Amino acid sequence: MPPVVLALRRFPNPRLTGIGAGLFACLTMFVLACLDRLLFDSSELVYGLLFLPVSAFTAVWVRPADLVTAPISVPIAFAVGVFPISGGTEGFGGQLMGLVTALAVHAGWLYGGTLIAGLIASVRKVRLMRARRQYVLAQERNPAAREQRGAGGPGRSPRAAAAGRPAGSAPQSPAVSPASAAAAKAVRAGAGAPAARRTQRP
Repeated sequence: MPPVVLALRRFPNPRLTGIGAGLFACLTMFVLACLDRLLFDSSELVYGLLFLPVSAFTAVWVRPADLVTAPISVPIAFAVGVFPISGGTEGFGGQLMGLVTALAVHAGWLYGGTLIAGLIASVRKVRLMRARRQYVLAQERNPAAREQRGAGGPGRSPRAAAAGRPAGSAPQSPAVSPASAAAAKAVRAGAGAPAARRTQRP
């Protein structure tokens, strides 16, 4: 196995919800933007380069049920993180204009990170659908598993079996072979013969 794959497997592999993935991306980008402002004098290149791996990790760590939220959370995180390095003037209006200008200037990084998150989420979704389809096909090809699914599984209680029958249907009696039925009939006839003879005796 290549060493790159081994190194990637050592990374943590959490499963975040859609809200958790969005909070992770927003907080991470805000902290990285603050560090960029302190260490690199609000460098746009550093912020953009840091945004790409954060987008990838957000799409990788979100759980399969919330894959659609990854491409949505990433642009929001970019907007939250770009605020410390926007360089707006004093006042709310100046800060807002600086934020809009920074988003327009960094649109390339924004589209790139969103594209990475969308591609990773799409690949994960396709792999999940393919694995689920293979599992269904394997279950259909296995007669024992299909019969077990139809019978309700091994060790089913009589009450559960009765609950699984359609309404108004009678419980099925065990199958009796013709030879056993004939033997039982002969035994009943033999048991009743002495009583008939006793009633005929004067």
